[in-house]
This record gives sequence, structure tokens and C-alpha cells, in this order.
Amino acid sequence: MNDIILKPLSASDLELVRNWRNSSDVSKYMYTDTYITEENQKKWFNKAKDDPTSKYWIIEYQEKPLGLASISEINRNLSSCFWAFYLGDTSVRGAGIGSKVEFNIIEYVFNELNLNKLRCEVFSFNEKVIAMHEKFGFVKEAFFREHCIKNGEKIDVVGLGLIKSDWKKCKQQLKEKIYG
Repeated sequence: MNDIILKPLSASDLELVRNWRNSSDVSKYMYTDTYITEENQKKWFNKAKDDPTSKYWIIEYQEKPLGLASISEINRNLSSCFWAFYLGDTSVRGAGIGSKVEFNIIEYVFNELNLNKLRCEVFSFNEKVIAMHEKFGFVKEAFFREHCIKNGEKIDVVGLGLIKSDWKKCKQQLKEKIYG
């Protein structure tokens, strides 16, 4: 049924991830768009792999790596974490891959980690991604004015949250829509 695989990020994936992250198709949706060197990428990975509050996966579809998904700031006291993803292979955007990734991440956070809330932040201009999150039951909880500055432009950010009880209400219907 599930044709999306979330494979734990490994050192052998770093160059591919670095290339995705340095592409303008990905970096325009990220808080930072500074060019990432091979050395920077290795330093980031060495820190990230030992961080118990975050997890990173390569998104695979039909054995082809397409992007990166992550959860961060896992906080047991707040029973929450943040999540994010990007598709480095832009040829699959709009093909439903993002919805499948989102479904898998939500299930992992609520069932495996047993947290109560999943959060994310999206640039306000990225209306398609905001709408996708809302389709999954996420609710706009915050509006961060001029939260990020990129290329001299001040960008607003929308904060969204999904709680476990809301997910339980819409999960089955979404599963049927996404997976048939």
C-alpha cells in the first residue's frame, strides 16, 4: 500500500542532499539560502546524527531518492515537535508525493513517538503547502510578521499545528484519498 519509504539519512546521502539544498528550487522555501559547502554539510550531519531531538530521512519512491523529511525540536515535556520536508527532485512536485510523506510523518509522530502535537512553519507566499497542511487537519496558529529576511526582502511566516485528536478524526478519510 505505502510506496513511499522514509530511509534514515546516512553519510552516503550527504552530497545528494547538499545538491538539493543548494538548488534555488529548494532554498527559496528555506530560512537560509547560503551556499552549503561539503565541509559545512559534514559538520551539520555530525551534529544532527547525535541530536536526540531530531530525525532526518531520505524520501524514496520506487527506490529513487526524491527529497528529505525531518522532525526537530522533539520535546517530551510539551509532547510536540516540528516537521519539514522538501522534494529535491522537482519533477515529482504535484504528483501526490508530498501528501504521502505528510501522512507517514504524522503517523510516526503520533503513533511511534506518541506525541500530542505536530507543528510546522511555512512562508506565507507558499499557499499550496499551507493548503496541503490544512487538508491534513493542521490549523493556522501563528502569523510571524517579517520573520525571515532573504535577499533583502522581509518574509512573513505562518505557523501551523496539528493535534493528535484532530488527526484521529480525519485520518481514515485522508488515507482513502491518498492511497485509494
